[in-house]
Amino acid sequence: MTKLRIVANAQAEASNSDLRSQVHFCAQTGQIWLHEHRMLLIHAQAQALLRKELIDTLGMARAQGLLTRMGYESGVRDAELARTMAQDLSDIEAFMTGPQLHTLEGIVKVTQIRLELDRSAGNFYGEFLWENSWEGQWHRHFFGVHTEPVCWTQIGYACGYTSAFMGRAILYKEVECAGMGNDHCRIIGKPVDEWEDASEYAHFFNRESIAEQLIALQTQVVELRTSIAEKKGLPADMVGNSPAFRAAYELLRHATHNEITVLLLGETGVGKEVFARTLHEHGARAKASFVAINCAAIPTDLVEAELFGVEKGAYTGAQASRAGRFERANGGTLFLDEIGDLPLAAQAKLLRVLQEGEIERVGGQTVRKVSVRLVAATNVDLRLKVKEGKFRSDLYYRLNAYQIKIPPLRERKEDISPLAKGFLEKYCALHGKRIAGFTDKAKRALLTYAWPGNIRELQNMIERGVILAPVGTRIEVHHMFSSIDERASDEFGLDAHGDLRQPVHDVGSELCEAVLGGTMTLDQVEAMLLERAVDKSHGNLSSAARMLGVTRPQLAYRLRRLQEEPLSRDSAAPAKPIQP
Repeated sequence: MTKLRIVANAQAEASNSDLRSQVHFCAQTGQIWLHEHRMLLIHAQAQALLRKELIDTLGMARAQGLLTRMGYESGVRDAELARTMAQDLSDIEAFMTGPQLHTLEGIVKVTQIRLELDRSAGNFYGEFLWENSWEGQWHRHFFGVHTEPVCWTQIGYACGYTSAFMGRAILYKEVECAGMGNDHCRIIGKPVDEWEDASEYAHFFNRESIAEQLIALQTQVVELRTSIAEKKGLPADMVGNSPAFRAAYELLRHATHNEITVLLLGETGVGKEVFARTLHEHGARAKASFVAINCAAIPTDLVEAELFGVEKGAYTGAQASRAGRFERANGGTLFLDEIGDLPLAAQAKLLRVLQEGEIERVGGQTVRKVSVRLVAATNVDLRLKVKEGKFRSDLYYRLNAYQIKIPPLRERKEDISPLAKGFLEKYCALHGKRIAGFTDKAKRALLTYAWPGNIRELQNMIERGVILAPVGTRIEVHHMFSSIDERASDEFGLDAHGDLRQPVHDVGSELCEAVLGGTMTLDQVEAMLLERAVDKSHGNLSSAARMLGVTRPQLAYRLRRLQEEPLSRDSAAPAKPIQP
């Protein structure tokens, strides 16, 4: 037995020597070659950190699948090399080229325990000892002792190498693992059909469409929000008194009582989805689902599957049949945001659905009837897209039957204050903080800023202000806007230090023009005078009253009224949600 072991070791050493002779380093080109395969020399710690980041980002199960498939591909490549180098060797000697390559590449030291194979008959059984597994050691370093085997790349390599070598699927299991606290790792491999639980490991070798899974999760979030809103009976957050907003809302109100397709136009952040939800919640389909989808956020090759559904096996990664957004919205309302980004192929199918009320899943042949009210939205000029050939004219005319243009926030200055007040209340409650309101500078900044991001930007700014303002104080300009530069000063009406810019002409004339021009209201002027007088007198109400030429009780009454409605007086009319 000792002589046999010595002979075996000598043969293995000779084979390793042959393999090492196939490694070439080229200093001129910066390339490393193993026979005709280009290789990389990588720091084990860097590889381990990448592995850790995959686990932290994707989760343990998805990272295991990705690393197993990576190892599998590496094993297949080495099997190609083994076939070219082992033409004059026996099956077992030729097969051992793979374990020797795994050792030579610094992955793990492989020792044969038991090996039985017959390539012509397709029979295989292999048991090997792994020593100094880099994967098991580093997993333990970062995550501690694990309850299951963790040498995923290495087990994938063994499966890929043996499957390619044998010409049939071979599955290995790690029955001992250094990552589980064992001294060494031990693996056993045999044909897939000889493992009773082989199906439990199959998903590690199948590619996953992470984009599709993220979209599915997004769908679940939308449906969950919809169901919560329906249970609580929450009204849409429709606040506004400006003429432009009222005109858009009146058009929306008239559309709630019929089934006409509605096209919402407006810049990003103006509240197109809020309009769509209001249309749904106050229409005949309010008890059914409201389903929203952003056409611009879905990869082009997944748009049709997401809209119309997909049958199992329709394409790589479609491992189960899944209903699309039209089916999920059946009986209710489907909101297609950014419809201008819909691919032409999907536009043709969408037009057919609108005309016939029928869909076919991707990869399916069954026609399914759907009853859906469609609300579309875009921030681009669809007519221009039609001229450019990027949007179907027949679909455009079908969608454009009832058009509602939602004005940008810069055209509805009267609505800024009530919106800001509503967001202030919302985020004070959300973050558990008591904020007294806004300073004069902050109010002026809110009213004079151009708001290129519209209501969404206003909402984000107010939340930032609530987070940064100390409890019990008022939100200041720098709490909402990160810095005051020259451009911002012009937009906010402030100087470079963040102070209210002093006018170069008569102050009274400026105030008159502001009130008469609709930029400010009398209530806003009064509020600014009261607060400035109190600030200047350092909180002494008697002194502030003397500055204003009123009695102390009169000043106290006005301040109390101002505190009860700190922002509702910033608009010409009280801020009340519009009830359809």
